[in-house]
Amino acid sequence: MKNIVYILLLSTQFFFAQTGFEQGNSWYQKGNYKEAITAYESVLKSNKQSAELYFNLANCYYKLNKVAPAVYNYEKALVLSPNDASILNNLKFAHKLQIDEIKVVPKVGFAKIVRDFTATFSFDSWAWISVSLSSLFFLFFLGYYFSGTTFSKRVFFLGMFVIVFLILISVFAAMFEKNHFEMERPAVVFAETVSVKSEPKSAAPEVLLLHEGTKVFVLESLDNWKKIQLTDETEGWIESRSIKEVK
Repeated sequence: MKNIVYILLLSTQFFFAQTGFEQGNSWYQKGNYKEAITAYESVLKSNKQSAELYFNLANCYYKLNKVAPAVYNYEKALVLSPNDASILNNLKFAHKLQIDEIKVVPKVGFAKIVRDFTATFSFDSWAWISVSLSSLFFLFFLGYYFSGTTFSKRVFFLGMFVIVFLILISVFAAMFEKNHFEMERPAVVFAETVSVKSEPKSAAPEVLLLHEGTKVFVLESLDNWKKIQLTDETEGWIESRSIKEVK
């Protein structure tokens, strides 16, 4: 009986989530962006999320020229779908609404090569690649074990060696991406203007002034302050209430 009730509750939540999402799409197509936002956020309140949901929500805020929530929701969508071309493209348009123009310091050397390679897929995708390669290794092992000729045994043996090498690479990439995902703490400035301080106190000297929509990275927290880093590697302290973390 309890299982039936549990299934009914899940079905009901799914139905309302779908209804809210579809209603949001309907409002969006009619140009009623505020109503669409209300519908989409009702889905989020039911603990349902997807890259498409955050993407549509971000589009609504972009249409209303609300830069901070637009950038924030595009970033949320990218967490779930890192290489989505549509999200990346719309995020660029949202950045044009920002006042701050922070340069991006490009990574160089071996670290850049490794990061560019592992960022090709999410850590979940790399894990599935490892599983698939392991299955392929098993098939090659069977081929080697039951092969009747010396040549085919050599081919299967060489194949197993190559597959093991690829498995090690995919496992390393998955671990690297997982660590990067957990360590990186992107956030978006929601305050209209906020002062970045050299120390975690109001009386400290100002490093620079930021405006809403600017993306930062949280390095550490102390009381009501967060130490942040910008894409140009400038660091400073900002009040916690002024930003909203993406993850």
